[in-house]
Amino acid sequence: MSFPAAAFATNCYVVAPEAGGPCLVVDPGIGVVEQLGQVLAKHRLEPQAVLLTHGHGDHTWSVTPVCDASGIPALIHTDDEYRLRDPLGDLGPDLVRMLEQQFGQSAKWAEPSDARTFADGDSLTFAGLTLTVDHAPGHTEGSVLFRLPQPDGPELCFAGDVLFAGSIGRTDLSGGDHDAMQRSLAERILPLADETVVLPGHGPATTIGRERASNPFLVGLVEGHIGG
Repeated sequence: MSFPAAAFATNCYVVAPEAGGPCLVVDPGIGVVEQLGQVLAKHRLEPQAVLLTHGHGDHTWSVTPVCDASGIPALIHTDDEYRLRDPLGDLGPDLVRMLEQQFGQSAKWAEPSDARTFADGDSLTFAGLTLTVDHAPGHTEGSVLFRLPQPDGPELCFAGDVLFAGSIGRTDLSGGDHDAMQRSLAERILPLADETVVLPGHGPATTIGRERASNPFLVGLVEGHIGG
C-alpha cells in the first residue's frame, strides 16, 4: 500500500506479507508520520526497517522519527550514506524554512540512531520479505531499485526517482549524472520483464512493458540510441 507525502507527492510505501504482522516502510517523506501511524494501526502492522531508494530530503524527511519511534534501522546505499548527515541541504534554506513552518519539524537534522548501508546485489530480508538491491545511479550517486518477487504475481520494483510513468528522474540536481542515468536505464531497467510492476517515487504505478513501449526516455534506448 502507498500514500503520497504532504509535499512533492513523494510516495511512501508500506510493504507486508499480510495484515497483523511485520512490515517495511519505503521512503517516508515530508509530513508522513501521522498518516503512516494511521496506516500501521489500521492494518495492525509493526515496522521492522525503513528502506531508502536514495538520499534526497523529499524521500528521507521523516526517516528519523519513524525509525526512532519503533527502534528500527534505516538502510541506504553506501554512496548516499553521506546524505543522511544533511538530506535537507539539497532543498535550500528558504524551502526548508517554509516546510519547517508548515510541518513543524526543526531544520536541525538528526540522523537515525541505527543507520545501515547496503550495496549493489545485496539481498535485504526483513518482515519475512527478501528484496534485491540494484544500484542505479543517475538521479543521485546511490539511487537504487528494490526488487521484490511475488509468489502469485509479477515482480515489484520500487524504483525511487529512477523511473516514473512516462518519465525518468532528473539529473540536474545534487548528485545527478546524465550518462550514469542512461546506463542505469539501459542496464537495470530495460532487462526487467515486461510484467514487472514499477512503484515509483512519485506518481502512479506502471509496468516495464508499458514504459518500454511508450516512455520517450526508454524508447530511444530500445532503438539503440543510448546517450542521445
